[in-house]
Amino acid sequence: MARFTLPRDLYHGKGALEALKTFEGKRAMVCVGGGSMKRFGFLDRAVDYLKEAGMEVQLFEGIESDPSVETVMRGAKAMEEFQPDWIVAMGGGSPIDAAKAMWIKYEYPDITFEEMCKVFGMPKLRKKAHFCAISSTSGTATEVTAFAVITDYEKGIKYPLADFEITPDVAIVDPDLAETMPQKLVAHTGMDAMTHAIEAYVSTANCDFTDPLALYAIRMIQADLVDSYNGDMAKRDSMHNAQCLAGMAFSNALLGIVHSMAHKTGAAFADYGAHLIHGAANAMYLPKVIAFNAKDETAAKRYAVIADEMKLGGETTEEKIKLLIAYLRGMNDKLNIPQCIKNYGKDSYPTEQGFVPEDVFLERLHDIAVNAIADACTGSNPRQPSVEEMEKLLKCCYYDTEVDF
Repeated sequence: MARFTLPRDLYHGKGALEALKTFEGKRAMVCVGGGSMKRFGFLDRAVDYLKEAGMEVQLFEGIESDPSVETVMRGAKAMEEFQPDWIVAMGGGSPIDAAKAMWIKYEYPDITFEEMCKVFGMPKLRKKAHFCAISSTSGTATEVTAFAVITDYEKGIKYPLADFEITPDVAIVDPDLAETMPQKLVAHTGMDAMTHAIEAYVSTANCDFTDPLALYAIRMIQADLVDSYNGDMAKRDSMHNAQCLAGMAFSNALLGIVHSMAHKTGAAFADYGAHLIHGAANAMYLPKVIAFNAKDETAAKRYAVIADEMKLGGETTEEKIKLLIAYLRGMNDKLNIPQCIKNYGKDSYPTEQGFVPEDVFLERLHDIAVNAIADACTGSNPRQPSVEEMEKLLKCCYYDTEVDF
């Protein structure tokens, strides 16, 4: 038996933010990030709509990118003091993910972060509050998923929280918010969405309910992402829907080792000031992982179906997979995303030295590989790597060398 879970309500299209007027409750805690929602006026509008619904509203602001365990604990404490019956998270993946974790801690004050990380092992929520997610970026789709990612900076590891309990009750997918994204964020979030859709389609947990969502999202992203990056706002609006469809697929079909690797490299070099942005990491790793997974016959056939859906040509399965890999690398080039970690620069890329020093990468390689295999996303990958294979794969992602194992 399998399960397929989505938010009870999804409001979409321009002006969907107004759905907040219809909420019923006494107190709402609004969780936001670094200021773009305030700067563009969306935060004030959300607060006004909630007040119009008759609620007292309190803000929890300043949630950082790749939110920390400490931020989660501070937010949960603020919720415990305010006692909201609605938690409204708005912005990119970071504030929404953080608010999901805060929600768990708010409902169960004695739960530890380690207990929260138990995959599909969370206690029942909604005893104190319901949850609404409002996405401003077109990639993570956390507004419709059973996942959140929280970073333990002391350990240098990102931990995915996974349980259908943290699927939001309400998702608001309003493209007006996505039109404010800077160009680089469009690229990174867009390739994150493409990775979600492709990994969901080849996951061992795919099913008849997730496959159509994944394939349609792939076709939309192929048609819309590059033009969205280049400023076409109609395509930007379409991408906001595409990433949500990809999220519906992967929340139920799960993911694979592209995400395992991205989770475990993202913060692994933070002490060197080296931050591998999640979407960029996915974009760099995806072609390599496809080459690795394609050694599995079932996965190879599924990658070939994706290539056919994208109308890439090719006669044999092997030809189709090569064309798919080449196409995705071409998308990276068009989006100014480097092909490997060595060429990933902090401010602009490619750079001569790269963002992650080679000696540091090699020194930490084994531990990263071990952590990646232990990641929650690895279990549904179509080919299970050994530690040695994961190390080799990560090296290919560092140097941009061929995956031939």
